[in-house]
Amino acid sequence: MKLHSSAPTGLNVFTGYGVGYVVVNRERHARSLVVLPDRILTDWTGSTFEALAPDHLVPLAALALEIVLLGTGATLRFPATEVLRPLIDAGIGVEVMDVSAACRTFNILVAEDRKVGAALLLE
Repeated sequence: MKLHSSAPTGLNVFTGYGVGYVVVNRERHARSLVVLPDRILTDWTGSTFEALAPDHLVPLAALALEIVLLGTGATLRFPATEVLRPLIDAGIGVEVMDVSAACRTFNILVAEDRKVGAALLLE
């Protein structure tokens, strides 16, 4: 699916997505990553929902975000509370959704100038 940007120029927005990939500013990514309004973290160690652990979310807790959108792949799956603990303890809101919903929600929140991050499990 293609998305159209309505966010301010210079910020990251999702311009497309599909099974196993996302497109940020017309650049395709097929590995798990974290997208922030001003940068993309392609070295995120989160890979699959089954392997997701608190250690994967610790670096996100240090980013001073308001909310993290956790995209759990093609389907919505809820991780255990212990996995989300680093974000909860940092006072960061967490919304769990499938990757396509996370992409759409990220674009809306970026357009509202919110401090948001999308952590997407693509593998």
